Amino acid sequence: MIDEPSPQRRLTVLSAAPPEPVHAEADCCAACAVKPEDPQWARAARSARALSWVSLVWMSGEGALGLVAGLQAGSISLVGWALGSVIEGLASIIVIWRFTGARTFSETAEHHARRAVALSFFLLAPYIAIEAIRDLTGDHHVQASVLGMVVTASSLSVMPGLGVAKKRLGARLGSGATAGEGVQNLLCAAQAGAVLIGLAATAAFGCSWLDPMIALLLAAWAVREGIEAWRGEECC
Repeated sequence: MIDEPSPQRRLTVLSAAPPEPVHAEADCCAACAVKPEDPQWARAARSARALSWVSLVWMSGEGALGLVAGLQAGSISLVGWALGSVIEGLASIIVIWRFTGARTFSETAEHHARRAVALSFFLLAPYIAIEAIRDLTGDHHVQASVLGMVVTASSLSVMPGLGVAKKRLGARLGSGATAGEGVQNLLCAAQAGAVLIGLAATAAFGCSWLDPMIALLLAAWAVREGIEAWRGEECC
């Protein structure tokens, strides 16, 4: 006759059961995060969503003006930077989706959002690289653009603050999606600075070759950041 386990024994067995599996690549983010049951977590989630809205509005205007300036100047890095604002806006929408409603406390939503942000890094890199190589091997010349310099300078003054804030929030939330969006903001600032240098060098010294060279470097950076975001390494 087999003895029926006592309720206390059953409770002990259940408590010793293995925890629900989590995505291995999220461990780095989760290790340093505030727990969702902590009131600070909810406040940080609201802050992340609010900053994503700010970024979305800013980059909508930035992208439109940058695209006009880039087409007028014939600058592939300026056009690529402007189109990058569209990709970064997509990342903002993903993070807003991630922290809206029941998805706010969902690990599955975080996993999907982080992967989507990672994929957004790869959307722009091939275009920039192909156009940059074409410009380097062809007879394309970039013209100076006052509007392009103004727009990129304004981005250079705003994007670093947003990027750093989102990186910190991503670490507190254990959210690779939020941290990845912050990296995109920092990439946008770096792009703005690089494009600004290229336009200034073109205006002062006629160095039109600098523009596609900068574009190639930015394309490589975007690929690297996309790989890190996919692996969940952005918030560490």
